[in-house]
Amino acid sequence: MGPDPQYVGKLHSNSDKGDGSVKYILTGEGAGTIFIIDDTTGDIHSTKSLDREQKTHYVLHAQAIDRRTNKPLEPESEFIIKVQDINDNAPKFTDGPYIVTVPEMSEMGVIRTALHNMDREAREHYSVVIQAKDMAGQVGGLSGSTTVNITLTDVNDNPPRFPQKHYQLYVPESAQVGSAVGKIKANDADTGSNADMKYTIINGDGSGVFSISTDKETREGIISLKKPLNYEKKKSYTLNIEGANTHLDFRFSHLGPFKDVTMLKIIVGDVDEPPLFTMPSYVMEVYENAKIGTAVGTVTAQDPDTANSLVRYFIDHNTEEDRYFTIDANTGTIKTAKIFDREETPWYNITVSASEIDNPELVSHVQVGVRILDINDNPPELAREYDVVVCENAKPGQVIQTITATDKDNSANGARFHFSLDEGLSLNPNFTLRDNEDNTASILTRRRRYSRTTQDTYYLPVLISDGGVPPLSSSSTLTIRVCACEKDGRVRTCHAEAFLSSAGLSTGALIAILLCVVILLAIVVLFITLRRSKKEPLIISEEDVRENVVTYDDEGGGEEDTEAFDITALRNPSAAEELKYRRDVRPEVKPVLRHHASSSLDSIDVQEFIKQRLAEADLDPSVPPYDSLQTYAYEGHRSEAGSISSLDSATTHSDQDYNYLGDWGPEFKKLAELYGEIESERTT
Repeated sequence: MGPDPQYVGKLHSNSDKGDGSVKYILTGEGAGTIFIIDDTTGDIHSTKSLDREQKTHYVLHAQAIDRRTNKPLEPESEFIIKVQDINDNAPKFTDGPYIVTVPEMSEMGVIRTALHNMDREAREHYSVVIQAKDMAGQVGGLSGSTTVNITLTDVNDNPPRFPQKHYQLYVPESAQVGSAVGKIKANDADTGSNADMKYTIINGDGSGVFSISTDKETREGIISLKKPLNYEKKKSYTLNIEGANTHLDFRFSHLGPFKDVTMLKIIVGDVDEPPLFTMPSYVMEVYENAKIGTAVGTVTAQDPDTANSLVRYFIDHNTEEDRYFTIDANTGTIKTAKIFDREETPWYNITVSASEIDNPELVSHVQVGVRILDINDNPPELAREYDVVVCENAKPGQVIQTITATDKDNSANGARFHFSLDEGLSLNPNFTLRDNEDNTASILTRRRRYSRTTQDTYYLPVLISDGGVPPLSSSSTLTIRVCACEKDGRVRTCHAEAFLSSAGLSTGALIAILLCVVILLAIVVLFITLRRSKKEPLIISEEDVRENVVTYDDEGGGEEDTEAFDITALRNPSAAEELKYRRDVRPEVKPVLRHHASSSLDSIDVQEFIKQRLAEADLDPSVPPYDSLQTYAYEGHRSEAGSISSLDSATTHSDQDYNYLGDWGPEFKKLAELYGEIESERTT
């Protein structure tokens, strides 16, 4: 301040001896105008008042030269003059003056911040003591005080920052796709939603292999694997990861971008991996009915590691389908182990495994689908059972049924069917068949009118062949029923119910015929009953019947005649314990009871039992011991003479001589005469 220059400082050179031979020169900002120098003594003075608020420092250059030669005595030097601040500016209110009115008895006051840009991260809590005095603060007034605790709330005024600019992460190549392989975090001094952030991969060669997501709880970036790693193909990846706030406050956008970027280098670790198949899945084909051991196809797997170990193939046989195939352990060739039927199972799914010979525990699997190809091995047949009906009033050429066929083979071997009648049979005069050439055939009539009384059922053999290679055929027989129909073709009845009515008989005539039949049957039954009741009783002489021969004129009823005797004892030996009386003669003497042990009856031979019963009958005085013919349900031993039956003699030409039959007695006289006539016919 004032008119006189203000001393600032002094320059001095070591070459200055004080004899005035050294001259000082000052250049730079304000030299000669604001700052002047005494060229002999080197004193520097300021000629003007300085204002620090306008310029805080000045850069000047000084040099000492020889007055006589004007050559520099030493190199030019630089020095800075800094302007020191003094309190020469009064505070100013930019919006003032302020006018505030407060009603009396007000219970509320207003507190304003006294500092600009108060930072919560620097200090969050404040305590303010407020004192109120009456009488305008004059002596003698009363005062009261209270404490106000102030907490600064957070705003998003701090961008996120990564602690490091470079990170490194190790991930083994065996890591599973979708798994988390690492974490990264950027720090944010704010709290709550102001500290929320989102991590993204902005570039790098690993952006397609890795992905990053944000954990909202920990605010960490979770790095996950998107694609499988392969150490042999790529050993490292580089990612540039950005962390940015999600809730921005534009009032503080001038504080800089609210995001940060760091670089992450991922090192892929080498792991011994299982063999890798050349395809994710295989589809193979084989014809049905192929011989066991037929090659179906080959699978191939290789060791992806640098060692390139040999691979061994096998099928686990965990399912039933796996047992139908075998595989060569060295080549991977799959062969059949059974004969397949496409119509039974058209497709098989098996699992093939491959392992390294050096490390059998490392196993990989692949799905193999085997399609069974069709061959023409099934003949066509009718699609269903047909109920074919022809009306009695049918006309020639009338279609009575349309038939279709089916084939278990696929369309390549059974798409076209051909229908025809069996050529090995004679021409059918009643029905014919027409192939419609659309896999259907029509059955047609060949004549007019059919009669149920003459024939109610016809059989029509149909031959069906397919278009496969080789073609196959089958024969089916259609059953055609003759039915009575209405004029419009509706079936009225198919039963052969009224063949009598067709003869023109009325209902009264039918009843009369039935009555006559019933009367005739009653007469026959009455005649048979009377004849049986008139049978004369057997008269046996009181003489010794053992010497009598009784002749019966009545012919017995054969095996069905059970009046003469009871044969239950022969069929059931246990029933022999109970005495059975003869039914032809009533005994006059009380019979002697005979008891036999049940065990002996159960075990006795039937032939022996008959002999025993015969002996008992001869010795029993209660029965007439006359000779009688009795039939027993017992077949004797085979005759050694062989059969003398003539049943087969009439159909065969034999040279046997039947003259010996005449030597057998009168019982064989008729037989000898019959065979004698046959011999005479042959000779003639």
